[in-house]
Amino acid sequence: MAWSTREIAELAGTSLRAVRHYHEVGLLPEPERKPNGYKQYGVAHLVRLLRIKRLADLGFSLPQIAAMGDDDGHPEQALRDLDAELAATIERLQRIRLELGAILRESAPTDLPPELAPIAAEDGLSATDRNFMVAMSRILGPRAVGAYADLFRDTPPVPVDREFEELPPDADEATRADLAERMAPFAREVAQRFPGINDLSDAPHGEDFARRSIGTTLRDLYNPAQLDVMVRIHALL
Repeated sequence: MAWSTREIAELAGTSLRAVRHYHEVGLLPEPERKPNGYKQYGVAHLVRLLRIKRLADLGFSLPQIAAMGDDDGHPEQALRDLDAELAATIERLQRIRLELGAILRESAPTDLPPELAPIAAEDGLSATDRNFMVAMSRILGPRAVGAYADLFRDTPPVPVDREFEELPPDADEATRADLAERMAPFAREVAQRFPGINDLSDAPHGEDFARRSIGTTLRDLYNPAQLDVMVRIHALL
């Protein structure tokens, strides 16, 4: 007795569309046809179809199944390779779940790495600081990003921070000089406590690229008066 396409699909627990697709990609050989033109499948087709479905259910792609050929034996190396891929996927998904848990607990933004996201959710962090952290998370390497995380976590805001944030672009020279003088001691303390913020040795795209990108970030985020204050602080230090 021979089975129709619908019958063999039902026996294998798959769909007519899947059976036809397996024919199209060469995974399942075409059966003979009856005089009326209808396909007639035998046991060999059912066994092959069940193997294809089993391997697909395990996670093999159709090209991978095709690469195994017609051997219905035990594809040990392919199974080991798939097991390694699945282990890596599980590890990645577990890491993502941990990150999602932290984001949900802290109501943190999703555009920052895990070590920075909880800090960005804290009250008092300005939008400019947050955007700076987002950019630095892509420009700097792990050591500098970790140092910035420690800085924002362990350093409470000071009054001059708000003054700097609200400094208008047309602030006069006396105002800028005074603000730089008052910010310099805090900047010196930060540089001493968190020297890693200036570590570009592990920047993913190299030190030169990191320096240029930091400059671009500062010019994009801060107005001319704020940039002038930064230059003055650097000179004082």
